[in-house]
Amino acid sequence: MTMGGAAEGSEPLLPTKREGPAAEGEEAAFHEFNGASFPGAVFNLSTTIVGAGIMALPATMKVLGLVPGLVMIVLAALLTDASIELLVRFSGVVGARSYGGVMGDAFGWWGRRLLQVCVVINNVGVMIVYMIIIGDSLSYTSAISVALAVVFVIITAGIAIVKLIEGQIPMPKLFPAVPDLASVWELFTAVPVLVTAYVCHYNVHPIHNELKDSSQIKPIVHTSLTLCSSVYIATSFFGYLLFGESTLSDVLANFDSNLGIPYSSVLNDAVRVSYALHLMLVFPMIFHALRLNLDGLLFASARPLYSDNRRFGVMTALLLLVIFSFANFIPSIWDAFQFTGATAAVCIGFIFPAAITLRDRHSIAKKWDKFLAVVMIVLAVVSNVVAVYSDAYKMFHKKSAPSMA
Repeated sequence: MTMGGAAEGSEPLLPTKREGPAAEGEEAAFHEFNGASFPGAVFNLSTTIVGAGIMALPATMKVLGLVPGLVMIVLAALLTDASIELLVRFSGVVGARSYGGVMGDAFGWWGRRLLQVCVVINNVGVMIVYMIIIGDSLSYTSAISVALAVVFVIITAGIAIVKLIEGQIPMPKLFPAVPDLASVWELFTAVPVLVTAYVCHYNVHPIHNELKDSSQIKPIVHTSLTLCSSVYIATSFFGYLLFGESTLSDVLANFDSNLGIPYSSVLNDAVRVSYALHLMLVFPMIFHALRLNLDGLLFASARPLYSDNRRFGVMTALLLLVIFSFANFIPSIWDAFQFTGATAAVCIGFIFPAAITLRDRHSIAKKWDKFLAVVMIVLAVVSNVVAVYSDAYKMFHKKSAPSMA
């Protein structure tokens, strides 16, 4: 969903060699782009995956316990890999060069539009989370600039290991405590966060379109998911190990106090700035897909957005205004992830690929594919409905609880 007509990502991200003579006053030709390499494609897809969701993963360990939480991270990665494999396979059969193209083939105009709506909702939610984290991070730090997301993982792991060696860290909770039914429902609130953490499906086709060898898309997806899962597991494990039951929904907020080790303030600054800078670099990629999909919804018959500077500028300004405004009113990234993860993200990541498989207009799905598709839909719908119910129950319970003042 990053380039192309109707904001569907049907064009490569980089221009290829210009065909025909250049017009007067234009450059003679683009620099030739011969296709993305394997490492470049892995990096691009991994950048799409590893975003703000990583900051909420340690809090999922607090909800689920360390063992079920880490198992769920791996399970989510495996299901994501399966859903992308189905998406790529059906796209190849119909010749679709975008997620919207294969949705349109399976479900027509409404399928394509529904996907665009979900991408807009998902990316607005993700952008709001980015603004919350960037704002919180930069407001507490000096102008220290260190490396990006990997630095966050390395520093967090290093601090946790030092404190563990010094005996300052108690045994983490390995399994969740479920004293009543409400506690069982609360376990499901971790699902939308895990779903959001792996949503990258709208960028698979643009990356696929750029490859020198299109058959490499499967190993690229496998490599990216393995890399990102490793980062997620390390972040979740060491983040929860370090802060335990004090882990906040945005673990970066935990790096605003004395860590109990030398150079605590310097390490706090390094962690917060490094990840804020990472999000600032990822922001344009997600925003690009958001802007093009919204433009496709509102101006489907208009000329391409990149050729209309006024429409481009107005839409960019309005979207940024909406994102900044909501970021100031939403209390935490957990709330944002609960909404986007349980609605748009779960549709993009699992329900739509599974529905395309079950629709099977070209009779290519195997029995295992359809079984897997049913499992995906059942798991996605049940777990996220329960998560929404649990969130609503907690919200209502808080409002109805008597004041202790």
